[in-house]
Amino acid sequence: MNKPRWSSVHASNVIDSLTKDLFPQIGAMPIKDVTEALLLDALRKVERRGAIETAHRLRQRASDVFAYAVAGGMRSEDPAAVVKSLLKPKPKAGKQPALTDLDECRQLIADVEAENASPITKLANRLIALTAVRSAVQRHCRWTELEGLDGENPVWRVPPGTMKLALRLKDDVEFEHLVPLSRQAVETIEAVRPLTGHLPFLFPNDRHAHRPMSENAVRALIIRAAGGVYKHRHCPHGWRSSFSSLMNEWRRREGRPDDREVINLMLAHVAEDKVEGAYNRAAHMERRRELSQIWADIILRDAPPASSLLDGKRN
Repeated sequence: MNKPRWSSVHASNVIDSLTKDLFPQIGAMPIKDVTEALLLDALRKVERRGAIETAHRLRQRASDVFAYAVAGGMRSEDPAAVVKSLLKPKPKAGKQPALTDLDECRQLIADVEAENASPITKLANRLIALTAVRSAVQRHCRWTELEGLDGENPVWRVPPGTMKLALRLKDDVEFEHLVPLSRQAVETIEAVRPLTGHLPFLFPNDRHAHRPMSENAVRALIIRAAGGVYKHRHCPHGWRSSFSSLMNEWRRREGRPDDREVINLMLAHVAEDKVEGAYNRAAHMERRRELSQIWADIILRDAPPASSLLDGKRN
């Protein structure tokens, strides 16, 4: 059921990138006439603007097109395979900044929510903090993924396609991730419903309502909060480190060594054994739900209700 939704979003991103960076140079040519040199020249232009990872993604997408052409008898080889080793190596991913002091994390939420900004963006940050999901998972959350919000066991059922997008992997990660929702997470979701409940995404793009929120929306709000004191100190992805550090500190203090595995499952860390990893996605749900509520009570202690953000400062 979720596959077509992921496919349509992914296909749109692929076409947009090809249209922007490859079609101007080779898009009008017969596919049999595209050489390694022509493709490499187009990719070099992307590299020269500093978009090294984009160049690698474009090469892979072009390779998929050429493979289709080879299978259809339109050409005999894949020039994208030849240029793979000629591209500049991908830069090593830097460590994402994250606050791991509880008081600072609470203050960050307060400072973000005091900004003149869209309540949708503020609520997005609050939901990431509460659930510790990856930013791409938050941005692509659809209303149809949320279940049992008015019951005892509300859950966010993240489809495999969104997990694959969030992890940026070509293989494995074909699993559904289940996120048990705390009382405060449900309140956050219900607070945003009057604003976006009629749209596909909980957190839509501010310019294109039927597309997901920009990947920079929450990040920019965090950077701007409190006069910029959080710049280079925290980002949306940083909430995962905050959750991991603070909850592992909590379990050690409480004498709960077994909770380490549960915390890792809540973060959807990829297991080396794909079969075991897929099986464990639904494991320890009762304890995961308990820890979700404990975390929510800790991180939002003394915070105002989510609904108050609808009446707060706006840009």
